[in-house]
Amino acid sequence: MKKFKLTKKTKEHFGITLYQIKALKAFNDVKKGEKGGWIEKEGNLSQKNNAWVYGNAWIYGDAWIYGDAKIFGDVRVSGDARVSGDARVYDDARVFDNAEIYDNVEIYGDAWVYGNAWIYGDAWVYGNAKIFRDAHISGDAKISGDAKISGKLKLIGGCFYHYKKKEEKIEHIEINEDYELLACNPKLEDEKSDEVEDKVEEAINLLKHKGYKIIKLNDKP
Repeated sequence: MKKFKLTKKTKEHFGITLYQIKALKAFNDVKKGEKGGWIEKEGNLSQKNNAWVYGNAWIYGDAWIYGDAKIFGDVRVSGDARVSGDARVYDDARVFDNAEIYDNVEIYGDAWVYGNAWIYGDAWVYGNAKIFRDAHISGDAKISGDAKISGKLKLIGGCFYHYKKKEEKIEHIEINEDYELLACNPKLEDEKSDEVEDKVEEAINLLKHKGYKIIKLNDKP
C-alpha cells in the first residue's frame, strides 16, 4: 500500500507544478490523512520506509527523498540531489545539483549543499555555510557560520568554526590520501573568541589522545 498521494492542491514555481502530498496511512510521526509538503512528482519521495516532506518544504526536479529522511521548514531540494538515511534538512536550507546527504546528517539554517558534495555520518551543516563542488564531509564534523567548503576536500571528524561575515580562503593540508585538514585563521569577535578557543583546544586534545599528529598551517612539512 502506498503511504502518500498527490493532492489536487498545487503551486507554481518557475513553470514547475508542485503538488501537496497527503498521507494514506499512519507511519512514524505522520498520521493518516495528514497533509505534507510539496513535490513535483511521486518519484521525488519514496513510498517505502518513513521518509517524509513536511510543511512548506519543496522537492522537485529529479531530487529523491528516501529512507527515514525528514525534510521540513522552508527547505528546497532539487536537481539530482539525494537525501536519505536518518538525515534531517530544515529551516531555509537548500540542497541541489548532485549533492548527496545521508546517515545522521543535519542541514539547517541558511546552509547550502550543492555541486557533487557528499555529506554523511553524524555531520552538521548550519548557519550560512556553503558546501559545494566535490567536497566530502563526514564523521562528527560541524560546519557553521559563513564557512565555504569546496573542491576535492574531505573533512572527516572535527569542527570548523567561523564567525567572520567576510568570506575567507580555506586552506587545506593533506595528511594522507584519506584525510585532509581544512583550516582558516578568522578574526574572531571578542565575545566568541574564548568559546571557540575552548572548542578548538578540546578537539585538538581529543585528536592527540587518539594518536593524530596536529599540523599547523605555519608548520613546514
